[in-house]
Amino acid sequence: MRRRAAIRLQLLRLWLGARAAGQQGMATAEYAIATLGAVAFAGLLVVIMRSDEVRGFLLAIIRQALALP
Repeated sequence: MRRRAAIRLQLLRLWLGARAAGQQGMATAEYAIATLGAVAFAGLLVVIMRSDEVRGFLLAIIRQALALP
């Protein structure tokens, strides 16, 4: 009975080890996709911020916030 339990435990360890080995590179791929998304969003913000309308709008907000009552 103990031998059978030991064999089952060993098989479980092997199965879990093989399962974990198949997902080793997943974290790296997920970070790469998130980084790519962040860079794309930053590029979009740069394009938007370069427009004269947005720049004028933001400057008006800053001037209004810094104006003394």
